[in-house]
Amino acid sequence: MDSRIGARALAAALGGWRTREPAYEALADGIRLLCLDNRLAVRTLLPAERELAAVLGLSRTTVATAYRSLRDSGHIQSLRGSGSVTLPRPQREGRVSVSGDAIDLQQASPSAWPGLAGVMSEVATDAATLVARAGYDIRGSLPLRSAIAERYTALGVPTGAEHVMVTSGAQAAIRLLAETLLRRGDRALIETPTYPHAAEALRAAGARLVGVPVTTTAGWDVDRATQAFARTTPALAYLMPRFQNPTGRTMTGEEEAAFADAGRRAGTTLVIDETTGELAIDAAVGPAFTTADVVRVGSLGKTVWGGLRVGWIRADEELVHRLVAARPSRDLGTPEFEQAVAARLIERMPEILRQRSALLRQGRDTLTAALSSQLPAWRIPEVAGGVALWVELDAPLSSGLVLAARGHGVYLSAGSRFGVDSVHDRHLRIPFTAPAVELHRAVTVLARVWPTVRSAAPESARDLLEAVV
Repeated sequence: MDSRIGARALAAALGGWRTREPAYEALADGIRLLCLDNRLAVRTLLPAERELAAVLGLSRTTVATAYRSLRDSGHIQSLRGSGSVTLPRPQREGRVSVSGDAIDLQQASPSAWPGLAGVMSEVATDAATLVARAGYDIRGSLPLRSAIAERYTALGVPTGAEHVMVTSGAQAAIRLLAETLLRRGDRALIETPTYPHAAEALRAAGARLVGVPVTTTAGWDVDRATQAFARTTPALAYLMPRFQNPTGRTMTGEEEAAFADAGRRAGTTLVIDETTGELAIDAAVGPAFTTADVVRVGSLGKTVWGGLRVGWIRADEELVHRLVAARPSRDLGTPEFEQAVAARLIERMPEILRQRSALLRQGRDTLTAALSSQLPAWRIPEVAGGVALWVELDAPLSSGLVLAARGHGVYLSAGSRFGVDSVHDRHLRIPFTAPAVELHRAVTVLARVWPTVRSAAPESARDLLEAVV
């Protein structure tokens, strides 16, 4: 058994679970969603029925019946004397099964840049040169590191190839940084809501997370951030200052200066995730923290294609050496072919970004118009770039809505998926990276099921959620 979750932690993760009656089935659905989102890892020991019932204010019979429903659907296994543990996701999910015409909006990634196949073909013609190399390069190929360094320099961040390390995607970069810069028990400051896999990487490295709120309307809570830096002296701070995921916000100069100063005073390493930073729609935005000593993470996953697993870390030479020393325990380098493709793509980035801007503009405008027309009570933010809208619902029932939409072939992630120390069940992230026809259909499904989700939630539960959220 790998892990366990306490009753209070599970209650916090469930958020607005009581979206319908009977209560036992609503509770079972809430736990199913945590399993489907991987917020409950496989082989996690669930709280005892009596303990969870006390925390949720339910009868033990209600919790026992919910667990029975989860056993019947193959999500948990209960053994006498050992408790109940989550199981690998079943191949068939019953009423939340994936059909051939399903719309998957759980990942916010556009389709591949149209010129990618041509670039791959060009690189393949030079395969003899590639296979003549050793194939193991922990730091990354010099041509790719040089191309990345030249682009940073052109954007106003003077960089040499010695400042760059190539990784197998941005997630691998974040994980490597977390394991190198953090010791178990260290504090790590992170935005909330945020990119969920970054939070997972920091927790896996043993960090205790300190959340700093960021909203679509007010941006970063600078006062709270300043206090958090001073009070907790985090070893690392993970930030997305350009088109933040999921809110779409971009830091102002004043916000950047406040974070840079607070981080310097606390001795904190600022890790800047730039994976969506160049996905501008209305106007190009330069790199953040150009005057501060920060660590930068980038990749081609959002700009070119999610299947091209090439990322990088831009840092000072001393840290790059530490990362190179730490990497072999995880992997021995990024594939040579992908690196050769990436080097050519970096050179064509202005062309790529123009196409991405047009694609994302169409998606954003299509989604905004559809939501405004069919769900006018929802608050739709204005975003100038990025990949998604962080939509505010008119009731804190995001988890119930996501489950209901799954039954109609639309797959989304509930707002609570992006929270660190708060529920966010009033919000829903809707990517605008899918084709326009799919976005229209997804919104139609949401508009169809939302009244049912709203009316099925007990009034007392809605009142409680309003107070909590």
